[in-house]
Amino acid sequence: MNKREQGFTLIEIAIVLVIIGLLLGGVLKGQELITGARVRNFIQQQDGIKAAYFGFLDRYRALPGDYTQAVANIPNVSTAACNGGNGNGDGQVTTANNENILIWEHLSRSGFINGAYVCAAAASAASTPTNPYGAFMDFQFDAAYATPTGARHNLKTGTQVPSDILAEIDRKVDDGNPSQGAFRAPAAANANCFAANAWETTPPNPSCEATTLF
Repeated sequence: MNKREQGFTLIEIAIVLVIIGLLLGGVLKGQELITGARVRNFIQQQDGIKAAYFGFLDRYRALPGDYTQAVANIPNVSTAACNGGNGNGDGQVTTANNENILIWEHLSRSGFINGAYVCAAAASAASTPTNPYGAFMDFQFDAAYATPTGARHNLKTGTQVPSDILAEIDRKVDDGNPSQGAFRAPAAANANCFAANAWETTPPNPSCEATTLF
């Protein structure tokens, strides 16, 4: 007796292809939602710190981290490190007296950001907030950003951020150009994260950072 071999019918193959398409579409949509959530998280964090910075300036008429009367006017500021808890009052948040780390204690102790950071000689989980990827942020007065036009106060996102995430943030909050505007690549040394006037997205670099100019 001859055995008749049976294979998949066209309808069965079509159904399988539809299922595969739906699964792939779900995966891509899920990745898109995750990316969107990370971008929104970054933007909210940056906006929150910017609002805290200007709120502090409005209340105390001094820059957080640079404030010379912080111990006298802000409850629970530590005097154990970082110039005894006070800035030097020169109008710039710099690495002098670790003001770029002291800023987080001033902002948190005055209630402008969540947490209870305590200044130290180096960034740590106890002294400095982190970005959504776990890298420490940094705020200071310098010109360490792409195509500098002089030193300015700026908030660095911290490293470990994929360049395609930074590209999407830049498109949403600024001009999409890492070399100009208020949201930029931090310095030419990070050229592997951007080229000319575009962030590297094909493929994205997995460990980049950016800076928001104030």
